[in-house]
Amino acid sequence: MLNNFLPKKHAPRWIVTAVDICVSIVALYIAALLRFEFLIPLEEWSVWLAFLPVFMTARLTSFLLFNTSAGIIRHTGLEDVKRIALCNSSVTLIFALANLFAAKIGDGPYWIPYSILGIEWLLTSATMVSSRWLVKWLYLQNRRLPGIKTQVAIYGAGEAGLIAKEAIDRELGESGMKLIAFIDDDSNKVGKKIEGIDILNPKQAEVLFANGRIDQLIMSIQTLEKETRRRMVDMALQHGVRPLDVPPVDRWINGSLSLGQIRELRIEDLLGREPIELNNQPIHDEMTGKRIVVTGAAGSIGSELVRQLLTYRPQVLLAIDQAETPMHDLQLELKRLGIDRNVDLQIGDVRDADQIMTTLEGFKPDVVFHAAAYKHVPLMEKQPWQAFDTNAMGSRNVLKAAQSSGCPRFVFISTDKAVNPTSVMGATKRLAEMLVLESASSSKTQCVITRFGNVLGSNGSVIPLFKRQIESGGPITVTDTEVTRYFMTIPEAVTLVLEAATIGEQDNVFVFDMGKSIKILDLAKKMIALAGLEEGKDIEVIITGLRPGEKMHEELLSNQESMLPTHHQKILRARTSPTLTNENLMQILELAEQKGEHEATRELLHELIPEYRQASH
Repeated sequence: MLNNFLPKKHAPRWIVTAVDICVSIVALYIAALLRFEFLIPLEEWSVWLAFLPVFMTARLTSFLLFNTSAGIIRHTGLEDVKRIALCNSSVTLIFALANLFAAKIGDGPYWIPYSILGIEWLLTSATMVSSRWLVKWLYLQNRRLPGIKTQVAIYGAGEAGLIAKEAIDRELGESGMKLIAFIDDDSNKVGKKIEGIDILNPKQAEVLFANGRIDQLIMSIQTLEKETRRRMVDMALQHGVRPLDVPPVDRWINGSLSLGQIRELRIEDLLGREPIELNNQPIHDEMTGKRIVVTGAAGSIGSELVRQLLTYRPQVLLAIDQAETPMHDLQLELKRLGIDRNVDLQIGDVRDADQIMTTLEGFKPDVVFHAAAYKHVPLMEKQPWQAFDTNAMGSRNVLKAAQSSGCPRFVFISTDKAVNPTSVMGATKRLAEMLVLESASSSKTQCVITRFGNVLGSNGSVIPLFKRQIESGGPITVTDTEVTRYFMTIPEAVTLVLEAATIGEQDNVFVFDMGKSIKILDLAKKMIALAGLEEGKDIEVIITGLRPGEKMHEELLSNQESMLPTHHQKILRARTSPTLTNENLMQILELAEQKGEHEATRELLHELIPEYRQASH
């Protein structure tokens, strides 16, 4: 029915302007009727005939100057109302000044009575605004006709919340959304309304959640504290309400938020802690204009290192990795971001000692970040020698090449799995640490070791795995109901690596504050809820048992180490010392010559790393 009253296309500007002119003429006539009590004297008509062309010209000119017809009527907002008010006020003010000039400076009477000018301004402005809002209301009602599928609440009753509401209103027909309430912690806003929508506090909102009146919760505030965000999202998930997130302003299309950009809340958004505040000046001083090498540059940590280092404008950055396709992807990404000018991407293998030596001696780096490693625990359990050759000997190769090239600083990126290792992967990373410490004790190259736990969203980590399992309909596989892990975002981890690299002294092992450990089963359940699914009904969770080499709980400090503070509360220094002897080094080099000797590798790892206890499952 409402379709009959609405045009199929946007009205041409000339039609809108013509209607506005007619509205102002009618308003002027009504104002005159009211002024003369519905009986306009005959002598006034001669004045009107002279005044009307001037009035129409003034109104038309102001409509064109203020561009009042530019706004799409069905999307009329406060800016359009402001434009109309300023437009009409300017013309009324000009006529009022003309009256003043005629009466005070000239010797004639007022041209047009002030009362008529005031009434005409009021009627014209009110009619222009109300007509536009009427068209908008009819349009929105027409879009609602197919039926509301989703009832929504918006957290944040400020400007961000209003922008989210406008996005819903603009695309109401496609989204099927209906805004039920705003939610806000500000007591000054609670109990009031915004465009007819109630503002509730979180406790009042929980009643709506519990009664099933809300299907989705849009978190509109970008600067919301992590704890507040977690609390609201947990409350929503508890009652089956699906949380959504508004992207940062710089990702909006042409500065305007589109409903399609309101995305599902990511699990990473809930696990991340409050942003770490760092003084970037020391990093800038150390990295700007320098020659930098990053190994494992196509991996999760390596590629983020490349991105962040390029922001400090090094003289040149040499990125090395043996994986061709991921390196090509990195090249395309850097080109798309426009930061590929000072980057040299090279296919190389840290296991090839001669190639790495030749490359670094020719490049003459100022800093080497060594991130290349094999990291998948179950795979390395089956191939211990390959893990040894890459993680331990590969690290030694890169360090020796850095020392030979005269590089002042070498940064080795280790893992929490190297602490009291229960896996081959962890043991080989611990052996790499020991090799770095042993070599650093007699080297001019400053060696820094950084050690942290799982990073969110890295290749092969649990979160991408759970996402794939959810998308395929399940089941989600969890190794144990009690297994826990530490998590840190990739950018956060890399930022701390760069910070540690600038403060490191010889033989330092830096450990990052990973916050609280997270139970993996709880993580799986939360991801199911975020996907709008119900555990046991839409998707199953299966407990598979710990895989070979896996720990129940990760550690960041071994039994033989103690913790010391640094200038940054998120970075701690592990007090450790070299433990390898010359005889041990000979054993390591002999094993390196025995290609594929898996059992010999296990035996040597147990001998050199007394705390290594192979997990039994």
